[in-house]
Amino acid sequence: MADDAAKPLLRIEQVGKTIKGQTLLQNISLELGPGRVLALCGGNGAGKSTLLRLVMGLLQPTSGHVEVDGLRWQHDRRAYADKLGYMPDDYTFSRGLTAWETLRFWASLRGLSKRRTEEALEEVGLADVRDRKVTAFSKGMRQRLLFAQAMLAKPPLLVLDEPTNGLDPYWMDSFVELVRKLRSEGHSVLYSTHQLPVAEASADEVVFLRGGEAVRQGTVAELLEQYGVGGLHAAFTDSRGSGAAQDPAGRGRT
Repeated sequence: MADDAAKPLLRIEQVGKTIKGQTLLQNISLELGPGRVLALCGGNGAGKSTLLRLVMGLLQPTSGHVEVDGLRWQHDRRAYADKLGYMPDDYTFSRGLTAWETLRFWASLRGLSKRRTEEALEEVGLADVRDRKVTAFSKGMRQRLLFAQAMLAKPPLLVLDEPTNGLDPYWMDSFVELVRKLRSEGHSVLYSTHQLPVAEASADEVVFLRGGEAVRQGTVAELLEQYGVGGLHAAFTDSRGSGAAQDPAGRGRT
């Protein structure tokens, strides 16, 4: 019998997505094993957010399929959802609620304790402002609260959409440490980013997307060995071909 630990936690096979005649993704295939971190990198319109929404079941593929731990969203939504923690790229918080009240609401939906809520706030550095209203938070603080809710139930797979947008350098470093900690505990993390140094510091694997296609993918170690001091930035530039003008650090929804 094959070792279960060797089976991919996430399997995306020949996935495509077309909306109103526009192809957003085409022929995307990738696998992510337990305790691994994969970064999706690309500019505006590359397809990063679309792919993450497909993994979450928020969108359905036009072709191909997505499996998480052998499950498909279409067949067993509850069991599928229990495998996942999701951080969207933006979220409108309820007015008047504090950080504690907001996170406690999410925790109660999953039947989690007050102690776990406290731990999550501590992990993202928001314990000292737990009683402050979220509407008064900076962008970076809201991002950290969204990250905390994604981690609350300690799911096997965390799916994070541009998790470092709005974070200052200190908290970018903290994000890297949190991701490494999650990986050491056996969790898998799939996230999108336009910040290649973050991917270089925290990911095991990277997929470069352009125009809805995976133009290059491999382990970070392999790419660093190939490109040396140029790192992932050089690999990204090379994947775009000569004469490419778009900066990989593009902003906006994809």
